[in-house]
Amino acid sequence: MPKQSPIADDLDRPFWEAANNDRLVVQNCSSCNRLQHPPQPTCQECGSAANLGWREMSGRGTIYSYGVVYDTPVAVMQPDQPYNLAVIQLEEAPEINMYSHLPGSPVDDVTIGSKVEVVFEVTAGNGQKVPEWRVVG
Repeated sequence: MPKQSPIADDLDRPFWEAANNDRLVVQNCSSCNRLQHPPQPTCQECGSAANLGWREMSGRGTIYSYGVVYDTPVAVMQPDQPYNLAVIQLEEAPEINMYSHLPGSPVDDVTIGSKVEVVFEVTAGNGQKVPEWRVVG
């Protein structure tokens, strides 16, 4: 399903490099132990820039919310309409939300609160892997 290929910059390059190795990482501030996503140049809690690193996540989470996209303005996504778009809360950091098309889940057959696990799908444009989530259990 992923058609859009992200292009890494200096700030998010570690995230995308980890994804290419089938690993999910989130920016972490070692000063205040805050996890944040998307990555920022400074910690949004304590303002530190020098103490930002990356922490590997388990890749487990929960569906917080979802919707079905019937009419996207993104041309490369239009052939896949309709499709799910879910908000995923990470198990280790429920304050962090990530998005997924829920590959393998039929449109509108989604239960809020379902457990999910990360999978990595290759984008066609540049081969960059992106995290998606599949319902488990």
